[in-house]
Amino acid sequence: MRQALLALLLSIALPVSAATQVLVSTNLGDFTIQLDEKSAPISSQNFLRYVEDGSYIGTIFHRVIPGFMAQGGGFDQDLNRRDTYPPIKNESTNGLKNDRATIAMARTNVPDSATRQFFINYNNNAFLDARGNQPGYAVFGKVVKGFSVIEKMAEIPTTTVRSMGMKDVPQQPIVIKEIKILKK
Repeated sequence: MRQALLALLLSIALPVSAATQVLVSTNLGDFTIQLDEKSAPISSQNFLRYVEDGSYIGTIFHRVIPGFMAQGGGFDQDLNRRDTYPPIKNESTNGLKNDRATIAMARTNVPDSATRQFFINYNNNAFLDARGNQPGYAVFGKVVKGFSVIEKMAEIPTTTVRSMGMKDVPQQPIVIKEIKILKK
């Protein structure tokens, strides 16, 4: 009785905050991402800003490399680049690793250049993690449901769009039809 009362008091005094989850609906199916706002607050908030403003809707996964990653969020079906907010600080030293099913910020060779593009790792890609003074690619969450949809993306043949200088572009567009916050 006493232990049950103590457990009840602790549960009231120490509320558990649920991690934010985002449902991504594509023309291949749905998957759910759970953000790690504690370890990656800047990247998580940046991602949520694009979710909340609706600008991920209609974007595609424009670069898919089986066994490596699927990248999206930056282009529409005609490969027009979507507008961005200013670049964010790189959080690749947050302790999160580019492991299978994690989501990370895409960037250029400039460490603090990530804006709206993200990628989902197919495998453990430790070479993308920060090492010593070398920044990596900031992981900010993980696909917790529907990873089979991400795997389906890797089955679609890809092509090179020379006029855009883009490789590994799926021949069948993989479109984000809806994206919404499930719980915050």
